[in-house]
Amino acid sequence: MNIVVLGAQFGDEGKGKIVDLMTPKFSWVARYQGGHNAGHTVYVSGKKFVLHLIPSGILHDGVMCVIGNGVVVDPKALFKEIDELAGLGIDVGDRLLISDKAHLILPYHRELDVLSEARRGERKIGTTSRGIGPAYEDKIGRRGIRVCDLVDTKALADEVRANVDARNQIIKDSTLDWTQVYDELLASGARMRRWTGDVSLALDQAMRTGQRVLIEGAQGAMLDIDHGTYPFVTSSNATIGGACTGLGIPPKAIQGVLGVAKAYLTRVGEGPFPTELCGEIGERLRETGMEYGASTGRPRRCGWYDAVAVRYAVRVNGIDSIALTKLDVLDDLKTIDICTGYRIGDRTVTEFPSDLNTCGPITPSYESWPGWTTPTKGATSYSQLPAEARRYIARLEEVSGVPVGLISTGSDRHETIIRDDSVVARWLN
Repeated sequence: MNIVVLGAQFGDEGKGKIVDLMTPKFSWVARYQGGHNAGHTVYVSGKKFVLHLIPSGILHDGVMCVIGNGVVVDPKALFKEIDELAGLGIDVGDRLLISDKAHLILPYHRELDVLSEARRGERKIGTTSRGIGPAYEDKIGRRGIRVCDLVDTKALADEVRANVDARNQIIKDSTLDWTQVYDELLASGARMRRWTGDVSLALDQAMRTGQRVLIEGAQGAMLDIDHGTYPFVTSSNATIGGACTGLGIPPKAIQGVLGVAKAYLTRVGEGPFPTELCGEIGERLRETGMEYGASTGRPRRCGWYDAVAVRYAVRVNGIDSIALTKLDVLDDLKTIDICTGYRIGDRTVTEFPSDLNTCGPITPSYESWPGWTTPTKGATSYSQLPAEARRYIARLEEVSGVPVGLISTGSDRHETIIRDDSVVARWLN
């Protein structure tokens, strides 16, 4: 059985922990989109691991980890991550496979990213400025450089020279030397070669022999380039379709979809956020939940759970169950609000609008639910949760349109509830 784990909100939902938790039941873990702008944080026995490119399954011995063709790879960031893992006692060894069709992030991509944000001024997207968007632009513009292109050195030299010359004309005062970029690529190719191969073929062969694949998404559904809050989105398809195109697998290979959602909501960067809390409660959620970007350290914007957005993510992705994270962050709040609709002008909508940027001022329609004073942190069974927390979860299931099969009550692996009667429990049997 092959399962996709993806974000059902604006990213940062806690996918890293969920993937790490599920990995022992799988032989392969595969990333299908994004780049090192993603930050998946995993705690193991109090030890913190932050992964950006390499799938979260790398922390388990004997598991093959895949970086698909839908991912854009910065070689320097990749090698830095591999070396940092080695310093923490995690040897990547031969457990990593990188698609030879994956596109590369080059130095001028980072420069173009910074320039693009500066030109937008007040309309900035809030990117990580790591070259992700420009690398995807080159991919779509058919001028990108892929991992497999590092083999033909003559063709590579011609392509790098043309790209750098063109970028130097765009970036004012740029004196980037194409030969330097070329030499760096040759060195990167030499080191990367041991991990490079045909991901689509490898996954097909694995699945045909009964090996289970856990597919790991980055960012979240509401940041998808097609289905998110455009233009305040990432540059790839974080939704379910990206799993197929980003790994070279057919839709029928996917037997289940687990959406990860926080018990509240956060967002990094710019863009619409109807349930954002700018006062005391928002600050409390940020500090209690340690809501700072794993990749950038930027403070996350915090707000109440938005069932309109999650219900949309459920529909677009065909989510079978929700993994609800950070329930413990809500401990000791007197009341907790749930957004069940948007008030736009003189009407209330319960379906997510195609464009939040143009529909006018939005007022969330809230339900208020009583909080709980008994701590949920560290709970490992549903019966341990206070009655108010169980009622809150039941209401989230109703308004989101999907059952909650897994509940995270802390950052470590063991601080998790897997409901016995859930599809998640069946997946992990």
